[in-house]
Parts: sequence; structure tokens; C-alpha cells
Amino acid sequence: QVQLVEFGGGLVQAGGSLKLSCAASGSIFRINVMSWYRQAPGNQRELVATITSGGSTTYADSVKGRFTISRDNAKNTAYLQMNSLKPADTAVYYCNANVHTHTTWGREYWGQGTQVTVSS
Repeated sequence: QVQLVEFGGGLVQAGGSLKLSCAASGSIFRINVMSWYRQAPGNQRELVATITSGGSTTYADSVKGRFTISRDNAKNTAYLQMNSLKPADTAVYYCNANVHTHTTWGREYWGQGTQVTVSS
């Protein structure tokens, strides 16, 4: 079993910064892609950023140039540095990981989510 736990959400003023962390634990053999998603009230969950085990990244157009995804493979942890935050970034942010364990291959796991609120 694999668990993902997010940290770092909170309330920030527009223009401010927050850094989210996602720590994976359990019987992990290897983590492939790690991603951050977000879901605002009344909206569908949307992909924010992804990072492969080799460090290749992709971003949603809405966050390019403001958000940076990174990871520490030794710690099984991903990060999302969010700068120049806007009220439109307000959402619950979820971590997602594609994981190989010693008994399963390529299963996806989700964290419980962390609230990010940006005030105007």
C-alpha cells in the first residue's frame, strides 16, 4: 500500500507564494510520474503540472511561468512552488503518483488534498 500526504496549503494574498509538498510512503519500488492537480468549487479537477522520474516537466498554460514542479527521488517527494498567485488559483490541490510497488505495477495513487486560498 502507498500513501501520499500533501503539506503546505494555506491562505495567501494575491501576488504571494506558497510551496506544496507531497510525500509518498509505503512499499515503493519506483515512482514514475508525479503530478499536481487542483479542483475549485463547481469545477472539474484539472492537471496543473507533471514531472517524470527523469525530471521532465509539463505545465498547464494557466500556471506556466509562475509554478515550478520538482521532486526528490531519494525522498519520494514532489514539490510545487507557486509564485505570483492569483485568486483564480484558489482550489484544493491534489498530488498524484504513478507507482511501481513490489506487488503492483503502474498503479495510481492520490493524496487527500490541501486547500490553497488566494485573497484579492
